[in-house]
Amino acid sequence: MEEIKVVLPDGSQKELPKDANIADLAQAIGSGLAKAALAGKIDGTLVDLTTTLTDGQTVEIITDKSPEAYDILRHSTAHVMASAVVSLFEGAQVAIGPAIEDGFYYDFEIGRSFNPDDLELISKKMDELIAAKLPFERKEVSRQEAQEIFKDQKYKLEILEGLSDDEVISIYKVGDFVDLCSGPHLPNTSFVGAYKLRRIAGAYWRGDNQREMLQRIYGTAFFKQSELDAHLEAIEEAEKRDHRKLGRELGIYTMFEEAGPGLPLYLPNGARVIRVLQEWLRKGLYEREYEEVITPHIYKAEVWKTSGHYDYYHDNMYFFNVDEGEGRISEFGVKPMNCPGHVMLYKNDIHSYRELPIRYFEFGTVYRHELSGAVHGLFRARGFTQDDAHVFCREDQLVDELVAIIDLVDYIMGTFDLEYTAEISTRPEESIGSDEMWNHATDSLKEALKRRNLAYEINEGDGAFYGPKIDIKVKDSLGRTWQCSTIQVDFNLPERFDVSYRTADNGQARPYMLHRAIFGSIERFLGILIEHYAGALPLWLSAIQAEIIPIADRHHEYAYEIARELKAVGARVHVASQNEPMRVKIAKAQEQKIPYMLIIGDSEVENKTVSVRERHEGDLGAKPVSELVKILADAQI
Repeated sequence: MEEIKVVLPDGSQKELPKDANIADLAQAIGSGLAKAALAGKIDGTLVDLTTTLTDGQTVEIITDKSPEAYDILRHSTAHVMASAVVSLFEGAQVAIGPAIEDGFYYDFEIGRSFNPDDLELISKKMDELIAAKLPFERKEVSRQEAQEIFKDQKYKLEILEGLSDDEVISIYKVGDFVDLCSGPHLPNTSFVGAYKLRRIAGAYWRGDNQREMLQRIYGTAFFKQSELDAHLEAIEEAEKRDHRKLGRELGIYTMFEEAGPGLPLYLPNGARVIRVLQEWLRKGLYEREYEEVITPHIYKAEVWKTSGHYDYYHDNMYFFNVDEGEGRISEFGVKPMNCPGHVMLYKNDIHSYRELPIRYFEFGTVYRHELSGAVHGLFRARGFTQDDAHVFCREDQLVDELVAIIDLVDYIMGTFDLEYTAEISTRPEESIGSDEMWNHATDSLKEALKRRNLAYEINEGDGAFYGPKIDIKVKDSLGRTWQCSTIQVDFNLPERFDVSYRTADNGQARPYMLHRAIFGSIERFLGILIEHYAGALPLWLSAIQAEIIPIADRHHEYAYEIARELKAVGARVHVASQNEPMRVKIAKAQEQKIPYMLIIGDSEVENKTVSVRERHEGDLGAKPVSELVKILADAQI
């Protein structure tokens, strides 16, 4: 009998009969692996268990322990859900249904909106399909065959039109549902573990707000019920911490439909927190020899043409015309970034090599055109403020400046107990600048991270066209990862604006330009902090640090006396003077997550003390006012 040899991940080889598939290989290795096998990987490409092997291939068996397993599980579960939908809703149009982080979704058009009762019906049907152990059957078809199969599915036909002539067209069938898909999938529906259909949302077809609005069902799936339970518990905790919910409850910010989507309005508490954040960072930047600048919110279009934003970022910007008199109409653009202003400020003077590095920073508010459906509280807004900075330095200063920025990242993230990791994005196919510049910049990023003993991953080819970058990803108290800080080398703007410095031999040289934003967006970072701390911001950052609670009207005078004493050291305090019972005042302060509640009754007035409650520890007993003065004085930035 003719045989083939395949190579296993450990380098060993396995002999198999000709025409053997992945499942046969798993069985040949062991019956336990055969039962656990979900899919395979041939020469690095994921495939179904039924894929035939050929001589010399490197083959890996995918089980639920493999990193790829969850994507396969969730995409397969999405197909099971789609099969249930098309069987329950006659004439349903099916769009796309990928696996996503921690779950999956599928987009449908059924002539009306789904409701929670529909999700129950769909889940029951899915349970039937799972119990039936239906196989996921793959087949390659011609374009004409596919068009006939999907003749009644307009979205599938549109996808087909976008495929090139040389692309392999494959379909998968599970039950009565057939879908365009490259796979792979689970062997059969019984491998679908514990799942949950979570919510319904609207989604524009292809993300285009000029196209059809579809109904999207989100779900998640795990191999074990215990994993699903833990995940749902984490989601429940995250929903309690949702910054949009807490932002309203804590009086941080609000949104108005008439103001426009993605444009937060900050209430007094929110404005105070943001100002404290800015002042804290401003102080640290001055100590690190940054210089603060302020630039306009709008520039003539010529500036954006010089910078390249007009050509490359036009659709994300807001442009308008200004009548400048005498028949002159000028086009202006609202800034989506602060960089051009900083470059122009640098160019305002002639600089010597001795002056470098020059570090400009700005809390610059920018505006970007985001689709209405994409905005999300403070995490993705149309108007937001960046803690932006640009460093102009010599080539020999590059590594030291990068190390200094990473030190700043460490200081800021450490202050908020946020763990972080780094990722270097390297040169993309389309880019500007010489190989020498790119190699030097990329090596400098690596060297800076090495000096800081900070491990990093490489994201090949994902740098900007104008330079490589370091992305800092932080992990919050729930273990969620957020993209925050960016440190970017820029070869583009110094060239476009023709900036230079005078060298030691009186020549001219182009400075290296570094973009860096540590918070990224102050609004987004605030949203992360709200969720990280479940709204209970650190004492130094809290909008109100102490709520003074007089029990009766006769205690008001002493309450305001204490308030003046605390305010004198910079503390942010509020007197609860409203005519309500003490327990109600305490409950409100607790709901507002105010760090200290200072309760005043007859005993406190007589003994010149305050009865202290701390938001986490509860009743701390009577304390002299001087102790609170010191605590709150030490909590000022």
